[in-house]
Amino acid sequence: MLKQVSLICFLVFSCYMGVESQGLKHLTNELQVNVAANRVWELYRHLGISRLTAQQLQNVIQNVQVLEGDGGVGTKLKLTFAPGNSSYTERFIVINDEKKVKVAKGLEGGCLAIGCSVQIVRFDIVEKTNDSCIIKSDIAYAVKKQFETNDPKPNIQLLAAAAQIAKRFLESSKK
Repeated sequence: MLKQVSLICFLVFSCYMGVESQGLKHLTNELQVNVAANRVWELYRHLGISRLTAQQLQNVIQNVQVLEGDGGVGTKLKLTFAPGNSSYTERFIVINDEKKVKVAKGLEGGCLAIGCSVQIVRFDIVEKTNDSCIIKSDIAYAVKKQFETNDPKPNIQLLAAAAQIAKRFLESSKK
């Protein structure tokens, strides 16, 4: 049943993205990790990467709060940033174990607070060899017409830092 719900959400999202993606801009970060894709996916699949990043970047992330859900599709997650108490809330809308893809839609905060109408975060864990993979982090976003001259954009640096943290954690625990 859970796989069917995930598949339905993925199909709905794919249709939505097919229609909406024409006006979306993208920021992407890729990082090679010398660990099997399945191990990296286990960290990214649920809440592990969010909690590990918050633990490692306490000067950036003050708190990670699960507002609803258990880490699966439908989970609503709120990140509160230090020191200014700004926050970002997202909902996991796709978790595809077969393709190792996780997608979250921004609900409030982030670039939505500075003029974006849509913010979608996507993680792809792409297998290279049996012992290596690529963590691909992508933020798709659209800017509201009235804010286009300001050119607001989300910040990919936190996702890049999370990938680096995952790499260090997983590669060091492999030994």
